[in-house]
Amino acid sequence: MTGEQAELVFIPAPGMGHIVSTVEIAKLLVARDSRLFISVLIMKFPLTDSKVSSHTEVFLSSSASISDRIKFIDLPAVQIDGEAFKPINFLFRFFEDQKPLVRDAVKKLVDSGSGPRLAGFVIDMFCTTMTDVADEFGVPSYLFFTSGAGSLSFMFHTQVLNDNHNVDITELKDKPDSELLVPGFINPVPVKVLPGVLFDKEALPLFLNHHRKMRKMKGILVNTFMELESNVIQSLSNRESFPPIYPVGPILNLSPGVADKKTTEIVAWLDRQPTSSVVFLCFGSMGCFGGDQVKEIALALETSGVPFLWSLRQPPQKGSMVPVPTDYTDPNEVLPEGFLDRTTEIGKVIGWAPQTTILAHPAVGGFVSHCGWNSTLESLWFGVPVATWPLYAEQQLNAFQLVRELGLAVEIKVDYRKDFNESTGNEPGVVILKAEEIERGIRSVMVHDSDIRKKVKEMSEKSRKGLLEGGASSFLGRFIDDVIDNLSSRLESQIY
Repeated sequence: MTGEQAELVFIPAPGMGHIVSTVEIAKLLVARDSRLFISVLIMKFPLTDSKVSSHTEVFLSSSASISDRIKFIDLPAVQIDGEAFKPINFLFRFFEDQKPLVRDAVKKLVDSGSGPRLAGFVIDMFCTTMTDVADEFGVPSYLFFTSGAGSLSFMFHTQVLNDNHNVDITELKDKPDSELLVPGFINPVPVKVLPGVLFDKEALPLFLNHHRKMRKMKGILVNTFMELESNVIQSLSNRESFPPIYPVGPILNLSPGVADKKTTEIVAWLDRQPTSSVVFLCFGSMGCFGGDQVKEIALALETSGVPFLWSLRQPPQKGSMVPVPTDYTDPNEVLPEGFLDRTTEIGKVIGWAPQTTILAHPAVGGFVSHCGWNSTLESLWFGVPVATWPLYAEQQLNAFQLVRELGLAVEIKVDYRKDFNESTGNEPGVVILKAEEIERGIRSVMVHDSDIRKKVKEMSEKSRKGLLEGGASSFLGRFIDDVIDNLSSRLESQIY
């Protein structure tokens, strides 16, 4: 049975970060074991900026020739009922609508008859409903958790509080100064850094059910590494009635790809800057701010005098069916009058950013970031310290980990909160960070001999060593062994 060829079906969420991570781990798996074949199902997500879509398409087309044991299967687009569109329910509705398409695609794979045996589904952290389809084919489901182990532990803790202790998480919204003791965390976790969706009475049951499905997986691959989150990983691994944990990170796409004209211009500008002198501001594919906040950032940059590279993106129009940021045609329309002229010698304002190319450049010395997990791992890999400015989802929790748990970042804010469905950022209740606070964070992250910079450099070395034998590589091997063993057991049971 050891020579049996096994096919895994990967189902990533359709976001760029999720697709990239999925393809990268697929490449590592097939490179490690010649018995493995992988089919990656690509969903068509309607709410995507054309710039992001084009980057995704370029990435997939460049990845298609990497191995003849990895193939990409495009699923048909699904129409959205505009009347039924509600941001809270949309993601769950979208993935439910994909299930028949996934079923048909996998059936074609199975019915071909001549290929490797279907060994299981590897399901993105947002696609847990696909376990129903895996069950129909009689194969196990494995989870690929593209965020950190801290977020995973927290998710399971909230489900335990709800199911075993009858705690209504939504009521904590009125107790922002309270704290939770989360397994694996050294410090109590403030309620104010919890994902905002947990305070929504309509959305919470959907997410709790999502967490319950995670518990039933055959194993969980986590995009992290032992040296970064050892306490949490050990805590997860020691829990009873819990799937095996495989810390297989950092899973990163470090290839710069084909440089377009804008990327070439950015690199040329960085080449003219001194080593570790530039602060890079970038808030992810969904990150944007209204005009009032943009002006405070601009004032902070101008006052600090620190050379800067700023990825500035335009909020979507209010009520837009595609509520994602786009590039400004002319950033002068939102920046303070004369800002670009006054800062022309020290700064550069751009739109969409080739982030890994920028972080890899020796001129970049600090990163003002939304603390998305991919961005966090990239900053650590390249040894660039972060100033935290989280926006939504689990980013506040990531920021808390980086600043309070790990001492790997400086704080602009750890509990800043901005719903990505807000169109302008100027609505009532949206906090505007003042220039003084932003400038303080920028100056702090750019201190050249700080303890945080030294710790980030050390973690950078550990992240690279983690991919060698004994680190993530050994967990990848353990996962493959488990997949093959599970397939063998299933085939033997069918024989007897």
